[in-house]
Amino acid sequence: MGKRDGAEHPGDPEHPSALWRAACWLPALLLVAGEVFAFLTPPNYNSAPFFSAAPLVAASLLSARATAVTAAIAVVASVDITVHRGSPSTGESVTENVTVLTVSLLALGINRVVRRSDSRLRSARGIAEAAQRAVLPAPPARLDGLRVAARYVAAQADARIGGDLYAVQDTPHGARLIVGDVRGKGLGAVEAVAVLIGAFREAAEGEPTLAGVARRLEHALLREGGRRAGIDQFEGFTTAVLAEVPHGDAPVVRLVNRGHPPPLLAHPDGTVAEVPPGAHALPLGMGELGDPGDPGDSGEGPDRVEERAFPPGATLLLFTDGVTEARDAAGVFYDPVRRLAGRRFRSPDALLDHLVADVDRHTGGHGDDDMALLAVRRTEHHHPSVPRRTAATLHNE
Repeated sequence: MGKRDGAEHPGDPEHPSALWRAACWLPALLLVAGEVFAFLTPPNYNSAPFFSAAPLVAASLLSARATAVTAAIAVVASVDITVHRGSPSTGESVTENVTVLTVSLLALGINRVVRRSDSRLRSARGIAEAAQRAVLPAPPARLDGLRVAARYVAAQADARIGGDLYAVQDTPHGARLIVGDVRGKGLGAVEAVAVLIGAFREAAEGEPTLAGVARRLEHALLREGGRRAGIDQFEGFTTAVLAEVPHGDAPVVRLVNRGHPPPLLAHPDGTVAEVPPGAHALPLGMGELGDPGDPGDSGEGPDRVEERAFPPGATLLLFTDGVTEARDAAGVFYDPVRRLAGRRFRSPDALLDHLVADVDRHTGGHGDDDMALLAVRRTEHHHPSVPRRTAATLHNE
């Protein structure tokens, strides 16, 4: 079933489930039950509860027209039964009919309120989606010898924007990627993500090294923290992994990990391995608290670039902690290395589809954290090219 207009179907989700569709038949079933009850029982039994319930149920499930039709049928049926079956008490008959009429009028009012609330919700959702698409377009599916896929899964239904983020950008230095998770929730997290994505886009083009990109992000967050009031001024931070797949024939990927879950490298033979950082570093926004690095080193400080093999056919998988911190009913954390080992996927999209579904099975559909995922597969040798496309995506925490 496709998307339906909420103005005509208040309360209808964008992708109605079988249970919701079945519930839409309840008003009709209640009307039929009222008629059957009146036919099978003595005159001193009344079916007003059935006829009163039908328009109330319709108010939250059906359109205004359908609710009005249900209410009219309920009132007419109630009056018809009291007239033709000969109720022993005129007062009781009048009371039953007035009750059904009153409840039906209330149902029409409730339906109007539900429709207005649903319209406002759709409007807010549409604004969030439009802002996301305009400011942060989706990553390209193909990028100079790479196949790219991304997913965002919100812990809460209808969530659209928040603190989990990913971005992909083609640059003169190669394809550069970031997956990150901003501390906190709400508008403050969204604001920090906007700062990070803007800084990443600019730095990815201009900085010759991945360490330089990380430093630019660090400075951007420090500037943001300086103008934010309260605890975030001192404790705001972002965990992130930055990756660079250089142009040319070298089958390598360069990584900088700032306190984020390590990415995975999935090989064509089904082997899956973590790519842990050689040296642990604090999240972005907290770099000043860490080791600034030895005077004789490369000057990268906490942003030590590590180079790993990235052969054709291999897939680099980056994700936020919504994956590794997903727990089942017994409290066991999800282990992506173990769950993906031995499996082969025809594309990055297939890998992410499987991973999202597997995490959902592991948690029983009760995940309590957002997930942002980015998968990049190397399909051929890279060649130097002029940057063609830029893509970045922001999602809810």
